[in-house]
Amino acid sequence: MSAQPITDHVSRLNRLHFVNVYLVREEDGLTLVDTGLPRGAGAILAAAAGLGAPIRRIALTHGHGDHVGSLDELKARLGDGVEVSMPELDARIHAGEHVVDGKLPGSWPTLRTSPDRLLQAGDRVGSLEVVPSPGHSPGHVSLLDTRDRTLLAGDTFTSYGRLEVTSRYTFPFPLAAMATWDRRLDVESARTLRALEPALLAVGHGPVVRDPGAAMDAAIARAERALR
Repeated sequence: MSAQPITDHVSRLNRLHFVNVYLVREEDGLTLVDTGLPRGAGAILAAAAGLGAPIRRIALTHGHGDHVGSLDELKARLGDGVEVSMPELDARIHAGEHVVDGKLPGSWPTLRTSPDRLLQAGDRVGSLEVVPSPGHSPGHVSLLDTRDRTLLAGDTFTSYGRLEVTSRYTFPFPLAAMATWDRRLDVESARTLRALEPALLAVGHGPVVRDPGAAMDAAIARAERALR
């Protein structure tokens, strides 16, 4: 799992052609956005070493297993020197709280690691601004790089084949829709992210999309039609 630069500050790591994590360079080291599937810590740490900087922070867009899967292993290897941030509602779900009605879709693995920070709207993780984007999960957040408007959107969108909102079942990648909790809220969050006018859209599943405005508009329109 090698690091592929996508901007001057952000590198993308892809595992099994399935899930992305991102390393974001800051003055004091790196922020890791999401941890991917289990047993990925060694490859992530090797990629960080290849970039010549330590991982100082781990920021999680949401609590599904393909995004927190290597958290415990990374925390064990990095120790107390790494700060872990997670959206508040998803952290409460992992802590065993019942925060929404009904059964939650998606994988919610048992975690030994508790977050050091509970992310709220407008918080900053290094250069990344926290943007609430619930729907795929109750507490889902996206992260906007304030230096160049790169948007790390987690699972609000996917980009296999073409850009889609995760509220809508599509092929070749229906899994994100299957794990989406509230489809209407997910579409509202997609609109919120579109209004940010990102220069580049980086998602949890699929390639990055440069100048994504038109593709986001089309994806949102398809998702809105599917809700009718």
